[in-house]
Amino acid sequence: MQGRLSPPRFGRLQSFPGKKWREEFYRAKNAGLDCIEWVYESDTLHENPLRTHDGIREIKKVTRESGVEVWSICADYFMTNPLITGDGSPDPASTGHLDWLLDQAIDLDIRYIVLPFVDASSLRHGQRIKGAVSLIRSVVKKLEDNRIELHYETDLRPVVLHSLFEEIDHPLIRANYDIGNSASLGYDPKEELSFIGEYLGSVHVKDRTLHGGSVPLGSGNADFVTCFTLFCDLHYSGPYILQAAREDGMNEQESAGKNRLFVEGLIKKISGNER
Repeated sequence: MQGRLSPPRFGRLQSFPGKKWREEFYRAKNAGLDCIEWVYESDTLHENPLRTHDGIREIKKVTRESGVEVWSICADYFMTNPLITGDGSPDPASTGHLDWLLDQAIDLDIRYIVLPFVDASSLRHGQRIKGAVSLIRSVVKKLEDNRIELHYETDLRPVVLHSLFEEIDHPLIRANYDIGNSASLGYDPKEELSFIGEYLGSVHVKDRTLHGGSVPLGSGNADFVTCFTLFCDLHYSGPYILQAAREDGMNEQESAGKNRLFVEGLIKKISGNER
């Protein structure tokens, strides 16, 4: 995840890294990573190269030089500018901005955009679930014409989330599964993935304590063995985006390399390569 390869800004775990964004690609390469998920947020718009054609051309140049690609955008912008109003209607200004962001994503050859329906944007509030369904009507043609997916990241209970995807019923609308957030909510990954596994599009690798914050991988309440066993059973072949907490005494590149080995070790063990 972009911003996790630089010292934190504004006291946040994750934020667009400002002028250091280019350096992160080479740190990612040295840590053995294939891609960076681009962060797009409200209060750093003025410094984000994603907003201009020249900036996107520079991003492409750095990806070619580093060999580290950008496959996805994490649209944190919509956490502070919710797409859905409290009465369940898509917000015109935010949906218009999503349409613009899709144009930028097309220019950058992005595969998918993660829409975080959590915290202030949670679909639990009011009638927002119906808005999350009707939102698709405003962007579906652009998604289909350019084969870009939208991945919904939510805090909904598994059975409710399953109903949402059943109602949307579109192959380009997928689920983002955040391992740590689900652990913090106390959700059972077996139950969750039994409901949403067929819609799984991307995974954020994180660990959190129950009803608490982020902690280094393996030190919280996330059941990684169960999660990765289920990913294997589902034949999931999408990306694993590292969104792990930083560790004391270790710089961001070292931490990313350690976390990559943690994930690779799980995959090898569960897939049978070490049996």
